[in-house]
Amino acid sequence: MTTLSLFALILLGIVLQVGVAALVAFRKHWLAYEELLDRASDVPARPAVAVTPPAWTGYRPFRVIAKTIEDAAGSVCSFRLAPADGGAVPSFLPGQFLTFRLSVAGSDRPIVRCYSLSDRPGMDTLRVSIKRVASGLSSNHFHDHVREGDILDVKAPSGHFHLDPRGDGPVVLIAGGIGVTPLLSMAAACLHENPDREIWFFHGVRDGRERIMGGVLAEWAERHPRFHPHLSHSRPDADAVEGRDFHHRGHVDIRLLRLSLPLKPFDFHICGPRAMLESLVPALLDWGVPSARIHYEAFGPASLPNLESGPVPGDPFTVTFARSRRTVTWTPGAGSLLEVAEANGIPVESGCRAGGCGMCQTRLESGQVTYDQSPDFDPEPGTCLLCLGRPKSNLVLSA
Repeated sequence: MTTLSLFALILLGIVLQVGVAALVAFRKHWLAYEELLDRASDVPARPAVAVTPPAWTGYRPFRVIAKTIEDAAGSVCSFRLAPADGGAVPSFLPGQFLTFRLSVAGSDRPIVRCYSLSDRPGMDTLRVSIKRVASGLSSNHFHDHVREGDILDVKAPSGHFHLDPRGDGPVVLIAGGIGVTPLLSMAAACLHENPDREIWFFHGVRDGRERIMGGVLAEWAERHPRFHPHLSHSRPDADAVEGRDFHHRGHVDIRLLRLSLPLKPFDFHICGPRAMLESLVPALLDWGVPSARIHYEAFGPASLPNLESGPVPGDPFTVTFARSRRTVTWTPGAGSLLEVAEANGIPVESGCRAGGCGMCQTRLESGQVTYDQSPDFDPEPGTCLLCLGRPKSNLVLSA
C-alpha cells in the first residue's frame, strides 16, 4: 500500500466519523424538536386577558399634548393625548386601539378612524402613531391640521388583539411597516412588568427612512439582555450595511424565523399588511406552531379571512340590500358582509373594520347574523355590524 493510499484511507475514515457524528447530532436535535412540538400542542396557550368594560361610553374630549415625527421619511407622526377635562388617563391592554371622530375638510360628515396605541399603559398620556397615506383623509388630516392644544373626540380603548404583559412565557412580536405600533405597546408593557421576559421583536420595512423608533428598540436591547430586536430591510439603501444599519436583508418570513428562533413554545403576535399575514400565518401552522399560540391583526385594522383553516365549507345565502335594491349571493369564501357590500358597489359607512366603532351598524330587516368574534361595540337590538358579520340564514339588510 502506498503512502498516498494510506493517507486517502485515513482521510476517508475521518470523513466517515464526522458524518456519523453529524447524523447523530441531527437526530438528537430533530427528536428534541418533535418532543417540543408535542409539548406545545398538549399545553394550552395562556388564557386571554379578560377585557374589561370600556372606560367610558361614547366620545370623550382629549387634548393633543405633543406631536412628534418618528421616522426619517417624515411619514409617521405620534400624537400624545390627555383628557381635556383633567381626569385620569385610562388604562388599556397593550395592543388595543383608539377610535377618533374627525371633522375633515372635504367630507360633509364626520369620519371615524381607529389607530393603535403605541406606548404602554400607565403613562400620563396616551400615544398613537399615524402613518400618512397618500389618499387617506384621516391620516393627512392628522399630519397637516392637528396641532398641539387641539381637542379631539375619542372613544375608549378597545380591540381583541392584545397581550398579557404580566406573563413570563417567551413571546415573538412580528410587524410589517406601520403594523409595528401595537407591538411597540406590547413590548414596552412587557419590559415594564417583567424586564426578564424573553422577547423576540421582528420588524420589516423597505429601508432606513421607514424605520420607526429604531433608537427605542436599540435602547431596550442594551438594557434588557433577553430583548432581541431584528430589523429587516426589503430594499436597503445603497450605503446601508447589513449588520450595522439593519439585521437582515429581505422580508420577515418563515425562513428568517426558523433561522433566528430557538426551539421554545413561543406565543406569536403579528401585525402587518394582509399579504404578510396570508403568507406567515399558514407557514407558522405548517411549522407546527399551535393555532392557539398565533395571534394576528392586519393593520388598518382591516378584515381578514380565516387564515388558519382555509376555505370554510357551508351553504350559500342570499343577502338583500333593501335601500340599494340589490340581492347578492354570499358564500363562505366571500368574507364579511362589509366585504360583500363593497365588492358589489353598495355604499356602507365603515370605520375600524374590527367591531370597535359601530360605524357599519346596519338595520337587520330579516334573517340571522353570526360573528367570528365578539365585537367590542354592542350593536343596538335589531341591527348588526357588517364588518364582523356573516349570514346565518338568508338576510335582508336596510343598506
